[in-house]
Amino acid sequence: NEYAFAALNKDTGKVQCWGDSRDGGSCSDLDFDGVTDVYSTSFLFMALNKNTGKAQCWGRSKAAGSCSDLDFAGVTDVYSNGYAFMALSKNNGKAQCWGSSWSGGSCSDLDFEGVTDVVGTKNNEGGGAFVALNKNAGKAQCWGDSR
Repeated sequence: NEYAFAALNKDTGKVQCWGDSRDGGSCSDLDFDGVTDVYSTSFLFMALNKNTGKAQCWGRSKAAGSCSDLDFAGVTDVYSNGYAFMALSKNNGKAQCWGSSWSGGSCSDLDFEGVTDVVGTKNNEGGGAFVALNKNAGKAQCWGDSR
């Protein structure tokens, strides 16, 4: 995140936030019980409980969207760029993307079966993209901002 910070204590499950409150620097009203991981874009945070598949997002939702309607059951990896997230289950090749569609926040028409690596990129003009690689098949997919 460019303007706020979040720190997760995995032993206690507590998260501390500071910085610009519009971009996630205030999180005292959120319940982080069971959170296993915290991720960020340039303006938004996501706290995930991989055991239950529940997540919450906070910060500047206009910049990367909301995750309240998404089911993260089975998610093994989460990736981000400046304005979008991707949650992937490497076990079954299913993925969910959200956030700015021009930065890769839309991926429902892509096939992620066999994906071994994903990279989220951010360009100097504020956009972003993702690259998903299947090393075994020698294939890659790219989506998002092409600048």
